[in-house]
Amino acid sequence: MNLTTNYLGLTLAHPLMPGASPMVDDLDTVRRLEDAGASAIVMHSLFAEQVEAEQLAAQRHIHDLGGFNAEAPGWFPDAGVFALGVDAYLEQIRKIREAVAVPVIASLNGASPGPWIDWARRFEEAGAHAVELNLYALSTDAAVDAGHVEAMQRTVVEAVTSSVKLPVAVKLSPFYSSLPSFLRAIEGAGAKGAVLFNRFYQPDIDPESLSLSRSLHLSDASELPLRLRWLAVASPTSPLSLACSGGVHEPLDVVKALMAGAHAVQSVSALLKRGPDHLRVLLEGLRAWMDAHEYARIDDLRGSMNHARCPDPSAYERANYVKLLQGWHPGEG
Repeated sequence: MNLTTNYLGLTLAHPLMPGASPMVDDLDTVRRLEDAGASAIVMHSLFAEQVEAEQLAAQRHIHDLGGFNAEAPGWFPDAGVFALGVDAYLEQIRKIREAVAVPVIASLNGASPGPWIDWARRFEEAGAHAVELNLYALSTDAAVDAGHVEAMQRTVVEAVTSSVKLPVAVKLSPFYSSLPSFLRAIEGAGAKGAVLFNRFYQPDIDPESLSLSRSLHLSDASELPLRLRWLAVASPTSPLSLACSGGVHEPLDVVKALMAGAHAVQSVSALLKRGPDHLRVLLEGLRAWMDAHEYARIDDLRGSMNHARCPDPSAYERANYVKLLQGWHPGEG
């Protein structure tokens, strides 16, 4: 059975890998992930705020900057919140490269152009095989339209890809008016792949204390269908390497992601809940399913349920939507 896949130009033994998470902060855990079969190791993100805060602190004139909001430092966590400092992050890339034989994918998280972008080049110098660029931006200004937000994100992608020779995958949210169009835009900006999708941690309101309450909710399998839909839409026409991230907990989740068109499948919450060895369960389950259904290669499975087999995907999606809502009756599950 041939499980080999090509992701970002990297030839991987199979599509399964841990997604970006704090698991990579501990080298013993990284080794356990490789022992469980990880085809690559994805670093957690280095945040733009980390880079910029350290640079500002080094300049020793934060409050002298023109237009600086004196309250702003209180909005961001202090340096102690981050498991790895800026320089320690680079050192961790080097240590992981020495500890494992699989590719290491560094991660950079930011929203707008700035000096943090230069760190992609430092990732390359530290030995990373690829970069995952995590775009997270929440537009709260009614004067800023969607076109401006997407143009700024495209500029960020272009700045990162032009600074390195490494392949860059862009981790996106599902909140675009036309996701296929934006995938084309980031491809034009130099991206080699896209990760679908980022998960956003929404704050709740505590009515008693009149404050926001923040809590981390790990994913479950109910989040997978959103990924499957857009993988199925994008995979027939986009030349980008596509990774599924979010809602992958069981071997059948992996099978579905590949059928929808994924080149790589990332799991995080399942590994945090069940431990790194659960990656082996996913991989062995994938092999068993393929064997039972007489698939000899991943390439035979990939995209077998995407929209390439549908003459009018938009009409098909609309018809399914209408049929589902109109066909439901009280008392049904």
